[in-house]
Amino acid sequence: MRVMALDVSKGKSYVVIYEEELCVAEWEIKHNQEGFNQLKSQLCKETTEVVFEATGVYSKQIESFFKTERISYCILNPLLAKKQTDGLRGNKTDKVDAHKLAQSHYRFDREKKNHQTSIYSEIHEVSILYDEVHANLIKQRVQLHAVLQQCFPEIETLYSSNLSKYALNIIERFPHPAYIKELSKTRIKNIILASTKKNISKEEALLKADQLIHLADVSYPAVDKDHFLVTKVQYRIKQIQQLFDTKERLSKKMIEQSKKLNEFSVLVSIPGIGPLTAALIISELGDIRRFSTSNQLNAYVGIDIRTHQSGTMRKKDRINKRGNARARKILFFTIRNMLKTQKTAPNHIVDYYYKLKKQPYSKRDKVAVIACMNKLLKVTHYLVNKNELYDYAKSPHS
Repeated sequence: MRVMALDVSKGKSYVVIYEEELCVAEWEIKHNQEGFNQLKSQLCKETTEVVFEATGVYSKQIESFFKTERISYCILNPLLAKKQTDGLRGNKTDKVDAHKLAQSHYRFDREKKNHQTSIYSEIHEVSILYDEVHANLIKQRVQLHAVLQQCFPEIETLYSSNLSKYALNIIERFPHPAYIKELSKTRIKNIILASTKKNISKEEALLKADQLIHLADVSYPAVDKDHFLVTKVQYRIKQIQQLFDTKERLSKKMIEQSKKLNEFSVLVSIPGIGPLTAALIISELGDIRRFSTSNQLNAYVGIDIRTHQSGTMRKKDRINKRGNARARKILFFTIRNMLKTQKTAPNHIVDYYYKLKKQPYSKRDKVAVIACMNKLLKVTHYLVNKNELYDYAKSPHS
């Protein structure tokens, strides 16, 4: 067997080629046209198995090259690579690591990475930015709360936790109670009507105006209306509005791209999974068809069971958690959403949750949710591979 191993680093890779466990060539390449042409010339000679470690953004060029050339490769998680080569490693250098990867390749049956179409990686990148924007949005909302507590804390009670665009427009216009006291009720009502695209009546707007006037009367702000913190409130709101708009655009883009894939319609057919959730699931699971069994999909997500036993001691079984953490998070909240919307349509995954919660062997909530995540992955894997929509009548109810 001929093996090519690469130790990938920033802008370059150290390459070794082994034939029947003997090194026959080694050299360093740069991640440019010349370097990849050298790789191509070596790979065209005869069948070669390729292996390298995932090194974040630095290994993306290498992956792209192999995908373009339609060459199968094994890409190892750094933890797995370390575990498989630990007994072989002495000094750690690029040269040594490349040799150890090649040598260990003869000892392990490594799974080759199946190529996915570029649309999956594009949806994944949009999803990552979506998560980043969402995290920034939460941060900005916390910071807005901190400054509002000094400028006009009572106005937050008017909108509770639902900080909509409409609420943001009102707070931006009235960041301090003094701004309300300067205006008549009719003027405040007109501002409220102009601040929302919803068709609210004049009576509703007048009621909101009365509430704002009352809040302004009882409020005792820590700063006056000319303080810089008031400007800071308006700045925070503009940031939040921009993030809302960006998040909405990214959400639409993810859904539009996901709709091109057959599995999108399969996922949205399952009660409790909407278009955005389906797009997020696709963004993390990628092409589900590349997993030959649902157990492989479970391992990829990281909810396969890890057992620890030594002698008479046996620890409690736990999920592995070595897989895709973002996928676990998305699936966890998907099950939660199924439980919230269970009255809209029958769902055998929800039935399974309540079966697990029944006495006398009642499971804890989190354990039951993870079991449901496992069942959802099995159902998804089956339906996507069969290209069938969800049908409660055909689902296993036991």
